Parts: sequence; structure tokens; C-alpha cells
Amino acid sequence: MDAYTLVIGNKNYSSWSLRPWLAMTQAGIPFTEHFVRLFHGDWRAELAKVSPTVKVPVLLHGDVAVWESLAILDYLADRHPDKGLWPADDAARAMARSAAAEMHAGFTTLRNLMPMNLRRDDLKGRGRGPGLDKDVDRVTALWRECRERFGAGGPFLFGAFTNADAMFAPVVTRLDTYGVDLDPVCAEYSQAVLTMPAFKQWKAAALEEPWIIDEDEID
Repeated sequence: MDAYTLVIGNKNYSSWSLRPWLAMTQAGIPFTEHFVRLFHGDWRAELAKVSPTVKVPVLLHGDVAVWESLAILDYLADRHPDKGLWPADDAARAMARSAAAEMHAGFTTLRNLMPMNLRRDDLKGRGRGPGLDKDVDRVTALWRECRERFGAGGPFLFGAFTNADAMFAPVVTRLDTYGVDLDPVCAEYSQAVLTMPAFKQWKAAALEEPWIIDEDEID
């Protein structure tokens, strides 16, 4: 069986890289991490060798290249059905896929006004702007619905960790970094993500990175 290589960017900033990395680490799927320091040197040329979009992340598996976080998560779920990366129940799985797709395509204002930055601890109360409240309200309403309908049996959106949690993990970090007040259900969910051993491993590495990137460059 061909081994996986996951091409990622800076852990402090690259929210899209975090998603498949977190899912693979949490699920115990072995992979080799290939780091590309974004916005430095010939980073575009390096990424262009493996990524048609010249973006991270990219999953390399033999002669297969999968780009876009959600596509990578789907590929892994297909290849590892025993890992439970999507819920087994049809209704829960439909909602999990819908929520993940909504995250992938939406919440642009939140992403623009609250860029992921795990090293900053001075941003509480910042990141405000027109349209942000609408995005935050939708995210938290979605989290509550998932937890209330399908969250029995564990602290994650669908009880056990799934690809939906991987997709929303960067938003969890953003709301924490910028000090957004959360209702009890969402606060409990946020802590479940932030205290995952896999996430703590990612964050520890992010805190060690010395490079600073203009946040206008980051999605």
C-alpha cells in the first residue's frame, strides 16, 4: 500500500492545512508531513509541482494527488471506512457532510476578519466588522443543532470526532483567539476541540514557528 504524504503550510496560519492533518492524526492514519513555508523563497514553485491550485494542503498517495481540504477528507473516509470519519447513521452523515460543505464554501466574512493565528493572545475583542455577527450566529447555531440532534455519546458535533469537526476546528481557534462569547453548548464543544491531543500537538508546533506573515495573505 502506498504511503500518504500530506503537504501543508505554516501551522500558525494555515487553517486549511489543519483540517486533514487533524483528521489523519486523530484517526491514527499514518502519513509523512511535507512542510512548505508559505510566502517565502520559491514556495509557489515548490507547490506547483504537486498542487494544480498552488495552494495547501495536498494529499499525495502513490500517483494520486488530492487537493482541497474537503476532498482530502472524503478521500480518506472512502479509503478508511473503519475510522468513522463520517457518521454511520444516514441522517447524521447527511448533516455532517452538509455542515462541512457549508464551512468549505462559506463564512467568508469570519475568515477575513478573524484570520487564524494561534500565537496571538492579544486579540480578544478584536476582529469585529460588518457581517461578522451573522457568520458567528450561523456557525454557533449549526454547532448547537448538530450537538442537540446527534451529539450523544461524546463531546464532538456528532458525538465521536468526524470530518465535520476537522472542518470547523480552525473556526474554533478563531473564536477562541478573538474572545467571542459562546453559549454553554458551543463553549463545551470548543473546549473539546482545543484540548484534543492532536490539536495540542499542532498548536505546540505552531507556537514554535518564528515566521510572521502578513495576515492579509491568509484565508
